[in-house]
Amino acid sequence: MKPVNFDNAETYEPDDGWRRVSLAGSDQFTFEWFEKPPGHSSPMHDHENEQVCLVLEGELTIFTENDDVTLSRFDSVLLESWERHRVENTGDETAVAVDVFAPGRGFDFWTDRDDE
Repeated sequence: MKPVNFDNAETYEPDDGWRRVSLAGSDQFTFEWFEKPPGHSSPMHDHENEQVCLVLEGELTIFTENDDVTLSRFDSVLLESWERHRVENTGDETAVAVDVFAPGRGFDFWTDRDDE
């Protein structure tokens, strides 16, 4: 068993108000809790990992090259491997969500990348 205490978990803050927390996971899958302030968007990007985003609070809009969907509390979306996307808080309050990645990944995806 490998428990992760949320208050002591590895944390990464790519931008002001956008905080990611690494939850329990493995090389096969990882869970990342995140909060995103109103109006904030991640850059358009893709990755080898399949990704499921589950909204816990607020509203997030997921944009791909061909479509977009707005998710509210407990809504989720699957993004396929290499599907270009960005995630924007289009609501009026801080959004809280959990991302699941398979295979698993670390924060080095953000820290070691070149901006696109």
